[in-house]
Amino acid sequence: MNELVKSLPSPTLPGLHLPCLDTHKGWLFKWTNYLKGYQRRWFVLSNGLLSYYRCRTQAEMAHTCRGTIPLATAHIEVGDTCHLVLTSEGRSYHLKATSEGECQRWVSALQQAKANTTPHHSDDSGDEAPVPQEDRTLSQGVLKTLVSKLDDLSTCNELIGKHGAALQRSLSELEELRGSTDNTDKVKSVNERATLFRITSNAMINACRDFLDVAESHSRRWQKALHYEREQRHHLEETIEQLAKQHNSLERAWRENPTSYTGVERSQEGDASDENEDAEFFDAMEDSPAFITVTATSTIQHKRSGSNQSMMSGRLPNDWTRNENDTLGTNHMQLRRTRRSRIPDKPNYSLNLWSIMKNCIGKDLSKIPMPVNFNEPLSMLQRLTEDLEYSELLDRAARCDSSLEQMCLVAAFSVSSYSTTVHRTAKPFNPLLGETYELDRLEEYGYRSISEQVSHHPPAAAHHVTSQRGWTLRQHITIDSKFRGKYISVVPLGNIHLQFHSGGNHYVWSKVTSTVHNIIVGKLWIDQSGDIDIVNTTTKDTCHLKFSPYSYFSRDVPRKVTGVVEDRGGTAHYILSGTWDEKMESAKIVESSQGCGGSEGKQKTVYQTLQPKLLWKKYPLPDNAENMHFFSSLALTLNESEEGVAPTDSRLRPDQRLMEAGLWDEANIHKQRIEDRQRLERKRREAQANQALEEGQDIEGYQPLWFEKKTDENTGESTYIYRGGYWEAKERQDWSQCPEIF
Repeated sequence: MNELVKSLPSPTLPGLHLPCLDTHKGWLFKWTNYLKGYQRRWFVLSNGLLSYYRCRTQAEMAHTCRGTIPLATAHIEVGDTCHLVLTSEGRSYHLKATSEGECQRWVSALQQAKANTTPHHSDDSGDEAPVPQEDRTLSQGVLKTLVSKLDDLSTCNELIGKHGAALQRSLSELEELRGSTDNTDKVKSVNERATLFRITSNAMINACRDFLDVAESHSRRWQKALHYEREQRHHLEETIEQLAKQHNSLERAWRENPTSYTGVERSQEGDASDENEDAEFFDAMEDSPAFITVTATSTIQHKRSGSNQSMMSGRLPNDWTRNENDTLGTNHMQLRRTRRSRIPDKPNYSLNLWSIMKNCIGKDLSKIPMPVNFNEPLSMLQRLTEDLEYSELLDRAARCDSSLEQMCLVAAFSVSSYSTTVHRTAKPFNPLLGETYELDRLEEYGYRSISEQVSHHPPAAAHHVTSQRGWTLRQHITIDSKFRGKYISVVPLGNIHLQFHSGGNHYVWSKVTSTVHNIIVGKLWIDQSGDIDIVNTTTKDTCHLKFSPYSYFSRDVPRKVTGVVEDRGGTAHYILSGTWDEKMESAKIVESSQGCGGSEGKQKTVYQTLQPKLLWKKYPLPDNAENMHFFSSLALTLNESEEGVAPTDSRLRPDQRLMEAGLWDEANIHKQRIEDRQRLERKRREAQANQALEEGQDIEGYQPLWFEKKTDENTGESTYIYRGGYWEAKERQDWSQCPEIF
């Protein structure tokens, strides 16, 4: 009985273990995956936990622990030539030292830490940051209690086995001595052992009950906490969504009339140079400790000065609405063009894309005749115009005094043009030669845009935008598209030029490659990949943006974009980060240093930055966008009828308009008619050119109507420049020079 009393565990006094306070640090190579292999990591052994980081800097170690391995439950195995394997909680970590001596020192330190430490629970999740200290302390306290109860169960189990075996032996001996004179002593021994077995069994039952009570009580508590956190998260998501919609509405209203919002209108008494530079950047919503509510006041918006006669006569132009507000005894009239916010829903027609394209592998996509079922009711000229969705970024950039801050906004604008493509896997209509598209937003956003298809093979378009808010943009883009069997790649060739009127800064950049995947089987999805180099040809400042391609094995955020803004001397000033479908942020660099080695032992530059500030954030899609080709608010208005446009305007293309109306069969008939007419016209021009060549006459090729081919002074490239005259012709309504293409 004394042996049993000494052996049974105490339920209230679990064993006390002192943690290991020794620290061991150093570089080791850690196996990551088959693509990246071994990666160099900085390991720190402290208090029975082995943590690893990418670099040994204080900033890295304070915020970005890549993982933690508890040694209390770890199995340490030494492999061949400087290799060792740590197995903890079902996960193996393959490590490699630089030498045998270094490997032996690590093994000794790990074994010593394992011997001195208390079992810890790890919530290591690969390269994620550790949980907060308060939650870890609470969890470890509960887990220590459960471990103590498990030790009690283990001790009772051993004693039950021991006393059960002794009882079995006694019963066997009693069976052998049946009829002997020693029966009395044997029966006494059997009774004593049976009593010990009963006491041990009771202790085992009590220990099981204690363990179950602790586990159930904390399980209920954790389930309740988890349910509460889920409800809080759902409520927070709904709140953020509502705030995002309110923010979007306020921002759009402010862009239309900045002076009508308190806190935004600048004092006329102040000097223009007193504008806070923070007005050019806005903190990200998720980092804001509070929200600011902006209250609107009534003002007059003067629209369309050319319509004064209509206003004086009491008549309003078509598609305009009147809002009258009585504030401070004054009647204010607000005139605003009402633009459409929806189009007919897309019909649910099924068609096998592979049956059409299986014989077109390797061909130029623009030469593949396809039905409208795989199009969206917009032309490529209208898709180019969609780049202006976030033109307010250029308005803000035009007000910048710093060319480096201006570069950040230009970079955000170059990324924002891809935000509308994330769900847009359909193909835009190939414009006909001579087709044009205008977008007049002088009254709303201060700009107007004109584009023209200047070549058909290869397909090329020229685009020119002039803004009253201080900038001009032009681009000449040639589309090189190939069908590769499983995917379609679209490579825009050509440069985009942006010039600011006040400072004279001239920016040049190009577009990245767009790829549509799962052509054969699966759901279509689009990816943007490649690099964009933005150059300020005036100051020689540069910005390098990298669009990371999607990878199943990568841990990076999908659709990730990163960049660095440097001055002409190569000194980095800003770090840009974000995604091309959501937002971009900038962080000012305050210090840079050489960090740890990369995957190939190369040193990387470590930048210490201020808090990132929001440059651009995507607007929410309109309601029912999934049934309207996932068009944005601007895209919904691009094909809206306009009075006085050129007869070559994309809005007047019959197959495109029929498709938008949902009449796809009729649209296919008109599409075939238009394309046949275009082929006949091309053959006619080729025949005229051949005849002139035979007669020894000089004949010019096709000449666009609104653009002319010139050599760019900055880049030396051959490009199409707007020659002018379109808006003057529209004012006169003189379209006699326009060809009949529809």
